[in-house]
Amino acid sequence: MKAKETRLTSWGHNLHADMTAFRPERLAKLCEAVRIAKPGGTIAYGDGRNYGDLSLRDGGTAIMTGRLDRFLAFDEGAGTITVEPGITFADLQAFALPRDFLPPVTPGAGLVTLGGGVASDIHGKNHDRDGSLGNHIDWLDVVLADGSCVRTSRKERPDLFAATVGGCGLTGIIAAIGLRLRRHRANAVKTREFRVRDLEHYFELMTEHRNTSTYSVGWVDALQRAPHLGRGIFQTGEPVDDPSIKSRGRTYSVPFTFPDMTLNRFSVALFNEVYYRRIPTGGRSRIVDYDAFHHPLDAVKNWNRFYGRGGFYQFQCVLPDETAFSGVKALLEKVATAQAASFLGVLKTFGAGGLGHLSFPRSGVTLSLDIPARAETLALMQSLEATTLEHGGRLYLAKDAVMSADGFAQMYPRLDEFRAVLDKYDPDEKFGSEMSRRLKMRTAT
Repeated sequence: MKAKETRLTSWGHNLHADMTAFRPERLAKLCEAVRIAKPGGTIAYGDGRNYGDLSLRDGGTAIMTGRLDRFLAFDEGAGTITVEPGITFADLQAFALPRDFLPPVTPGAGLVTLGGGVASDIHGKNHDRDGSLGNHIDWLDVVLADGSCVRTSRKERPDLFAATVGGCGLTGIIAAIGLRLRRHRANAVKTREFRVRDLEHYFELMTEHRNTSTYSVGWVDALQRAPHLGRGIFQTGEPVDDPSIKSRGRTYSVPFTFPDMTLNRFSVALFNEVYYRRIPTGGRSRIVDYDAFHHPLDAVKNWNRFYGRGGFYQFQCVLPDETAFSGVKALLEKVATAQAASFLGVLKTFGAGGLGHLSFPRSGVTLSLDIPARAETLALMQSLEATTLEHGGRLYLAKDAVMSADGFAQMYPRLDEFRAVLDKYDPDEKFGSEMSRRLKMRTAT
């Protein structure tokens, strides 16, 4: 099977790896690629939407899943579907909606692959009600280190299932996914948007709508300090069917990488002010296209080019309900003091924790921020990690590029269970990434 030497890049455009890439198109070729890949650094690579180093390994082997993009089976009566890992959430949505089904979980980016979604136990705007992706998976077919393909579920090889869901691709390469859809006729979302004065107001709204809205999410202006710290826009939504609503249609592209100086505290402050003021003081209600509600950034291809050649990092944490307010307040104060030019800040609530050993969600509040990569950014990210730990929270592996190994071990209490499964199914450590090396995910030493 032919391979190609290639340079792969994170979505944050600040991390690169020179890798040997295989592009299998069928299961047999996928098994062959895994079998002949050299040990120590084989990892799946989907659509390149991972923000950090989860899918990169310099000098390693990339199993490119983009051509494994078929719908294998659909049972309309049972509401179940079988897909290959290269199918994107946008593909799944385009298939499901005309058949009066909804994806059970829809992340903020539609071009993320289902395989990547499983490896990150991805969540959407409905986590309080429906949990993360792993809660809706019936089974997985996984190609192990020896090239064999096995099925795993909650009943069949349950240890492998718990390690694969949210397991960052370290148990093997996902070959097929058995998924349950949600039966609901909808092509749009009826949304209510609230202009939020400050962080206390934000938490009041999140608490009020947490158990009553199907979807809830919000934008936070991360440059604001007291008395406006935490101001933003809070949004709720319900799926509806409205024939008058047409699909978003045209998308736009960023034709070049912006100069690094483009995003600074002045330009971002101006953007944030305009974005905040677009919502009337009393809020507004409207019906929007399903895709536009769930994937607003997909309207602009290559939006990561806005951050310049240096790229950006994303910080995302979840804090337990008990410490969420004080923790988010402390984090936003640090970002505002640093004047980190983040125009993309998201704040929302989570429900119960996921079933994977390394699943990110837990009952609480999650905050995510895009931060341009500058000389001072790493120190800020380390400070945010320390604050997260102080408040009993954890960072999201799918977005991480700088977390410490010690911090990781403290944040994920089921790490030893995860390591035991890797030792069982991949004793020679064929699978690995820059993240697994940085965080010592295979070993504590």
